[in-house]
Amino acid sequence: MILDYMDKGFLENIIDLFKKQQDCFPLIKDMLVDDRIRVRIGATALVETLVNGFRDALVDIIPLIAGLLSDPSPTVRGDCAYILGLIGHKSAIPYLLKHRQDNDPLVREIVEESIQEISLTSD
Repeated sequence: MILDYMDKGFLENIIDLFKKQQDCFPLIKDMLVDDRIRVRIGATALVETLVNGFRDALVDIIPLIAGLLSDPSPTVRGDCAYILGLIGHKSAIPYLLKHRQDNDPLVREIVEESIQEISLTSD
């Protein structure tokens, strides 16, 4: 149901829900593999918003998101690498390093940018 709401453009409502119910954070993984582009873009906007205040909850789902770096879709792999960079926590670096040699050049570029971003900003 949350993914359907994201597809309908209820991002602000979903942000409020995630702020109140942090047990929803694992749903971000489902958003990243959804066939609907609005859901995937919404997932990125959601993480961008939540990283400033709910970063610990996002850090907790790094292994879930990192598991998608092996997804058959280069779009999913690139989006996940980007999300890991947005979260900006050093625990994502080992996952990203394993995917530096991705078959897709754009994914490789996003992986490298995320590693650099995390290296510059991580605590």
